[in-house]
Amino acid sequence: MRVKSKTVKFVISITLPFLAAFVGSYFTTPSIATWYAYLNKPTFSPPNWIFAPVWTLLYILMGISFYIIWGASSKKNKGGAMGVYIAQLVLNSMWSIVFFGLHNLGLALVVIAILWVLILLTIIRFYKFNKIAGIILIPYILWVSFASFLNLTVFLLNR
Repeated sequence: MRVKSKTVKFVISITLPFLAAFVGSYFTTPSIATWYAYLNKPTFSPPNWIFAPVWTLLYILMGISFYIIWGASSKKNKGGAMGVYIAQLVLNSMWSIVFFGLHNLGLALVVIAILWVLILLTIIRFYKFNKIAGIILIPYILWVSFASFLNLTVFLLNR
C-alpha cells in the first residue's frame, strides 16, 4: 500500500466517526440547555461537560480501529465487519436524533440497545482480523453500556 493511500484511508477512517458525531451534535446541542436541562436525572448522571471529551476519545479510537481493519491484508469477510461498523455508526447518530431531537426516551432506549449489540458484533468481527482493533473498542461498549443504563434511568424518572 502506498503512503498516500494509507494517509487517505487514515483520514477517512478518522473522519467517519466524526461525521456521525456531527449529525448527532446537530440534534443534541440545542436540547442540552433547554429540554435536557429540565429532565429528572439520576444522581450518577455525569456533568454535561464530560460528554464531549469522552466521545472525542471514543470517536478517535473507533477511527483507528476501522483504519486497522481497512488496512488488514486478509480479505475474508472484511466487508461484513466493515458493514457492521458503518451500521453501528448510523445507530450512534440515530440515538442522538431520537433522544435529543425527537425527545423520545423510550425509542432511544430501543435504539441504544440495538447499538450496543452492533458494537459487540463489531468488536468480535474486528478482533478476528486484528486483536488490537477489537480491544480498543472496549471503552466504547463500556461507555454505551453506561449510557444505556443512564437512558433507562432517565426514561423511568420521566414517565
